[in-house]
Amino acid sequence: MLAAAGILYAFQHSEPAGKGVLLCLLLGSIFSWSVIWSKWVQLNAVLKSTRAFLPIFRSATEPLEPYLSGRPPGDSPQAIIYHAGAKELCFHLTGSSVVDSTLAARLSSARSISETGMNSVRTAMERAVGEESLKLESNLILLATAVSGAPFLGLLGTVWGVMDAFSGIAMAGQASLAAMAPGVSGALITTVVGLLVAIPAMFGYNFLTTSIRSQNIQMENFAAECAAVFEHRFTPRS
Repeated sequence: MLAAAGILYAFQHSEPAGKGVLLCLLLGSIFSWSVIWSKWVQLNAVLKSTRAFLPIFRSATEPLEPYLSGRPPGDSPQAIIYHAGAKELCFHLTGSSVVDSTLAARLSSARSISETGMNSVRTAMERAVGEESLKLESNLILLATAVSGAPFLGLLGTVWGVMDAFSGIAMAGQASLAAMAPGVSGALITTVVGLLVAIPAMFGYNFLTTSIRSQNIQMENFAAECAAVFEHRFTPRS
């Protein structure tokens, strides 16, 4: 209660420039929390859909069986990577990647894929890995900006407020503690709010970057696994 009363007192004695800084910090806090929440929901959806897709891929009797089923990849990056590779593989095997009633029959009579074609399949999956990584990392710049910028913006408001407070004291010609306290208190609130914005953003940014880095490694490992499965099945053995 004392802290809340102190913050309220400081806000009431804050200068217009300080209140402008507080408004900017409030907007930054809203954006930071919205990014944290949206990325949390996105990562949960990715984990859930990936846990559903991987058993389907690994239990299939034929590598292209999940692709021939015509199911959409959903939110799983691994499913999207697989579909990109399977689409490119079908194109090199049959000349078409459209899933229809004849694709399975055409695949059964298709020749083995060349090393050049297999490189194209790997490239398609690597491109999908990069695109999915960019999706996961989108908007993290807002959190990084809040972590690095909010304390400096709060410090700017504090310095500005202290400067105004001392200017007012100099003009009034009295330098008592009672005259200085309201202005200094109003100036310090911007630093406090800047830290309150930056600290949660820092924890959220560290958690999200660690989780996304783990997802990126899992996507790269899956792309290598999927390429190996395609190569074992569809490249000629010497």
